[in-house]
Amino acid sequence: MVTFQLEFQILEIQNKERLSSAVTDLNIIMEPTECSELSEFVSRAEERKDLFMFFRSLHFFVEWFEYRKRTFKHFKEKYPDAVHLSEGPSSPSIVIRSASQPGFELVIVWRIQIDEDGKVFPKLDLLTKVPQRALELDKNRAIETAPLSFRTLLGVLGIEAALESLIKSLRAEQNG
Repeated sequence: MVTFQLEFQILEIQNKERLSSAVTDLNIIMEPTECSELSEFVSRAEERKDLFMFFRSLHFFVEWFEYRKRTFKHFKEKYPDAVHLSEGPSSPSIVIRSASQPGFELVIVWRIQIDEDGKVFPKLDLLTKVPQRALELDKNRAIETAPLSFRTLLGVLGIEAALESLIKSLRAEQNG
């Protein structure tokens, strides 16, 4: 839930054919939230005095936020031994740990971005945490290129299938 308060002023101008109105002052007061991505967007909406963009973008932001939450919860329940949510159910990241290779983790950071025009979209990044010895043995540079490969996987499979694929690949190596 996102709580906010709006204060705005409207200037209405009547001419012969029509009535037009414009927002002349906009102040958005948001309750502190775990959605850090919203603060910059709120400032931009206030600067532009754009109520429509604010409500439209907020709607899509909340949809993506809930989708991220449901998706992470699904994988946490399906793979409780491998999947960890560092900040609880609303966490912006998911950690996939290898049981057979201590110290080997994949962290997917899922940010929800709002661009200059108010378009809302997900941005997922893969971070690797591996022991130094594994990096030294990685002659094919698979660990180094993993973030870029993950982006490619996202483009081909989509978010849920890409996450499932990563989790299964770690679990396969520990079961194999």
